[in-house]
Amino acid sequence: MGARKKTTRFARKEHLAGYLFTLPAILGLLVWTIGPIVASLVLSFTDYQVIADTINWIGFDNYITIFTEDLYFKQALVVTLYFAFASTAATLVAALLIALLMNMKIKGQGLWRTLFYLPVLVPAVAANILWMWLFNPEFGLLNGILRFFGLPASMWIYDEASVIPSLILLSIWGCGGAALIFLAGLQEIPKDQLEAVELDGGNAWHQFRFVTIPTISPIIFFNLIMGLIGAFQTFNQAYIMTEGGPNNASLFYVYLIYREAFVHSNMGYASALAWILFLVVSLFTVLIFRWGKGWVFYGGGK
Repeated sequence: MGARKKTTRFARKEHLAGYLFTLPAILGLLVWTIGPIVASLVLSFTDYQVIADTINWIGFDNYITIFTEDLYFKQALVVTLYFAFASTAATLVAALLIALLMNMKIKGQGLWRTLFYLPVLVPAVAANILWMWLFNPEFGLLNGILRFFGLPASMWIYDEASVIPSLILLSIWGCGGAALIFLAGLQEIPKDQLEAVELDGGNAWHQFRFVTIPTISPIIFFNLIMGLIGAFQTFNQAYIMTEGGPNNASLFYVYLIYREAFVHSNMGYASALAWILFLVVSLFTVLIFRWGKGWVFYGGGK
């Protein structure tokens, strides 16, 4: 009986110690994550303005204005969807190709892996400033290369038609992180399965189509989800490189939220915009998860 009491007391102390150790993380989650989420939801039903320091409950007026009057909302949504799907697809293809190259037995493999991953380590601000120089129509490196081969120069981020394709090119430059994840998956492919395809008369394409792709399908799915969610939150390029221009051609959704919140001080309206973005991202995430059931194969067979 005495031993039982000692055990119970010891277990309580362990539980108490566990709660104390996790308390900072729990408080941080409540104060810095869940708190702002709830606050933004409440503010989205108000006309809260920072400078005027007034707040009134206006119900769904912010949401009604967004869907019926705000032309910037439609422009930002179209630009963000275009960029999100195009950049995610291009980045996935580029990352997979780079991973396949890095998986081959070539000299200096470690050096190539470092070089491809290096852009991921460059701070976002420095990378954007670097690419502003590369995109410069007059003395930029990219137009210099085009002129060297006798091709017409481009206005890159300074033209409405080419600004989003230019920013997609920038996103491909930073695909080293996804490439390394692909590489880890490629190195786990059973060699006996590749040899079995070869014995059956298959070539490299058959090995890639019927062995490589199904084996790394969970990694493709992971990079697809993470890439798409990240692309929906694109902000630095619009803030540093284009300021949403030219003529709102690169007005990304998060930049629109920033502009309403911190330039026009419409915190209530910006909160409503943020919740619409949350619902859009959630919707596409659910749809992709359902779509993934048809082509993602996990090791457990589910």
